Amino acid sequence: MSDRTDRSVNVTDGPLFKPLMVLSAPIVLSQMLQVGYNLADTYWVGRLGEDAVAALTYSWAIVFLMVSVGGGLTVAGTVLVSQYKGAGDFRRSHHVAGQTLSFVTIVAIVFGIVGYATSPILMRLVGAEPGTAAFEYAVNYTRIIFVSVGFMFWFFIFDALSRGWGDTRTPLYLMGLSVTINVVLDPFLILGFQNNPLFVWLGATGLEASLYASTGFDGYGVEGAAVATVIARGVAAVAGLYLLFSGRVGLEPGLSDLWLDLPTVRKILDIGAPVATEQGFRSLGIALLTALVALAGTEAVAAYGIATRLSSLLFLPALGLARGTETVVGQNLGAEQVGRAWRAAKLSSVVVMAIFVVVIGVAYQFAYPITAVFIEGEGSEQVVEYAAHYIIIAGPSYVFMGLFQVLLGALRGSGSTRAAMVLSIQELWLYRIPISAIAILSFGMGIMGVWYAIALSYVLSAAVTVGWFLRGTWTENVVTDDPAATPASD
Repeated sequence: MSDRTDRSVNVTDGPLFKPLMVLSAPIVLSQMLQVGYNLADTYWVGRLGEDAVAALTYSWAIVFLMVSVGGGLTVAGTVLVSQYKGAGDFRRSHHVAGQTLSFVTIVAIVFGIVGYATSPILMRLVGAEPGTAAFEYAVNYTRIIFVSVGFMFWFFIFDALSRGWGDTRTPLYLMGLSVTINVVLDPFLILGFQNNPLFVWLGATGLEASLYASTGFDGYGVEGAAVATVIARGVAAVAGLYLLFSGRVGLEPGLSDLWLDLPTVRKILDIGAPVATEQGFRSLGIALLTALVALAGTEAVAAYGIATRLSSLLFLPALGLARGTETVVGQNLGAEQVGRAWRAAKLSSVVVMAIFVVVIGVAYQFAYPITAVFIEGEGSEQVVEYAAHYIIIAGPSYVFMGLFQVLLGALRGSGSTRAAMVLSIQELWLYRIPISAIAILSFGMGIMGVWYAIALSYVLSAAVTVGWFLRGTWTENVVTDDPAATPASD
């Protein structure tokens, strides 16, 4: 392994603040690029009309579940690679990398076959009406995504393994490459070479006419967005696998590591399955909460949509620090530096809470202008009023949300994914949904009741998680000399 090409960050020696920031910042940037990825698809598909946009919405409900399972299983790669590296057992790190790749690839193949065959049924389950254009678009789009699910999972694997090794920059570069390819291909594959707004913006209508005359290409419509995604993900995935097997990111799995070893697969499932389950419950809970909000009226649903967009942006610092903490805690527990793992969790908690104090402090002053950016037109005043109160009511609780997410990251990094699963599920199912239901159905508080429910859910979940975390049972790392050993008890 060449030090010249290994971009991993040393997190087991020296000061903690800098490596935490170096690990976390690329994750935040990568997620911002992912937001851009989704916005590009939505924007260009939006040129085709409401049926096309609805098709993406229906499809995403299924794709999100698929992403949840894939992402959950790859967390095991992050945990095991980080702890074996911290323990100085690089051979085991390489072995786990190969095992994660093989096992999750098999899962992807099964998903692809089953998903392709059942796409019409799945679309009906999420509310698409058979016989409509939206239903047809959604089925075709989803089938293309299922056929190429291997590319998506391969990139998840590379990202997770690199993160566990301590390299978050290389996945960021590949995400940037993928997003660039997708943004460039979207307008052409969706709309073709005739009446394409991009040519007008570029002042290249002559080129547009020439290309259309020579190709007659009208675009693939909604399916074009899926094809662009497949190509963009495929390039990033293949590049990631090349870097992985060439040893250029530090990890060097061999072909022998791809042959599945039952004890290692069992360990991957022990760690990854709870995360996948957690994400599945979360997506189901969000769907149920949306149905509750709908009882409060159309304006409430619109305000909730704005709040969701704001939340996805505000969530980024917490996500970055949580995933950075996973790696730092994992490597230090692997190195048997329990005190340093504790300090990393505490430092991340202080940093994320300080960030949200500043961010929410600023947002508080501009609650109405911020929410007004997302909507305009007749009747928008009431929606803006509702959405602005989201910042006012729920905003301060993001200080607790950040603490909650960082501690969940520390638990996952230790291998205590079952505890993290239970604590994450309780935020939505034990607090947010029941309190929202009571506020709407019993007290007639409408969307304001949901805002209070969100605030209370973050505060209560953070308090419970801090209590669990301080017990210290998470400090027993999962790395042992016996590869068949199970993770430490949660």
